[in-house]
Order: sequence, then C-alpha cells, then structure tokens
Amino acid sequence: MNKKEYSEKVKKDNRKSHFSRNVSWVIKIVLASFFLSLILSFMTDSIIPNVPIVLSVIVLFTFILIGIIFDMIGVSVTVADAEVFHSMASKKVKSAKTALSLIKINSKVSSFCNDVIGDVCGIISGSAGVTIAMTISKIFNLSFVVTSLIVTSIIASITIGGKALGKSYAINKSNSILYSFARFIDLVTLKK
Repeated sequence: MNKKEYSEKVKKDNRKSHFSRNVSWVIKIVLASFFLSLILSFMTDSIIPNVPIVLSVIVLFTFILIGIIFDMIGVSVTVADAEVFHSMASKKVKSAKTALSLIKINSKVSSFCNDVIGDVCGIISGSAGVTIAMTISKIFNLSFVVTSLIVTSIIASITIGGKALGKSYAINKSNSILYSFARFIDLVTLKK
C-alpha cells in the first residue's frame, strides 16, 4: 500500500469513526430526552392538578426559568473564550479545567442544554399551561379554548422573550456564565 492509498484509508476510517460517534451521541440524546420528558411530565401531571393554582403557576415559571438558564449556558459555552480559561487553569483557578472540558465538547454541551433541557422544559411548560388553563376555566366558568389560547400565548411570549434576553446576556457574559456553570458542576460532583 503506497502513501496515497494509506492516507485515503485513514481518512475513510476517520469518517466512519466520526459518523459512528455522532450516531452514538444522537442515540444518547434521544434517550435522555425521552426519559427526562417522561419523568418531568409525570411529575408535573401528578403535581399541577392537585395543588392550588398559585403553586401550579410557580411550578410552571420554574420550568420556564430552567429552560432560559440552560439556553444561556448553551450559548455561553459556544462563544466563550478558551484562552481566558487556559490562563485561569495555568494559575490553578478552581473549575477552569472543567470549563475547558466543556468548551472542548461545546457542540454536545450546547445541544444538551439548548435542545434537551431547553426543549423539554418548553414542552413541559406548555403541558402545564394547558392543565392550568383547564383549572382556570373551571374555577371562573370560562371557555376552555379561550383560556387555553391566552395561557399558552403568555407562556410562549415569556419563554421567547426570556430566551432572547438570555441569549444576548450570554453572548456578552459568556465567560462568567460558563465559569459559574463549571463551578456548579464541580460543586455537584464534589470535585476539588
């Protein structure tokens, strides 16, 4: 096998390896989304109909806020400056290595934060909104269709507006957001 044939074989093997890693990642994301949606849907479907409307709204806004926060994290990890964290790591600053690890796999982190957590929270908040609309329509004897339209429109506008503000903030403060997230990961995993 000459040098050119060997080079072509290596490129082909690398493409196959890259493809299989991507397929593996997609399968993991799909499974994570499924189980996360299942668990969170079960929790909200069992909690929201059985608690006062005020508590239901708090649960709903918690999911919206989680979606916005993870959307900010997903944006910040893609635009963060790796040089800043290399400098911090060389000075032995806590969590700088974790931040660098996240930057290295930024497409996966962004996909997980924006697509898995963000979208699941969006779907759950929509489902919770319908349940809340049903409760409101029964309490005040209103049309369910009208109440549902108003509630889901409010949820959509708050979510979209919050994510728009969050993205803008995340772009401008990406390094500090990523660093805070890395510190949180280290705290949760008890990493020193």
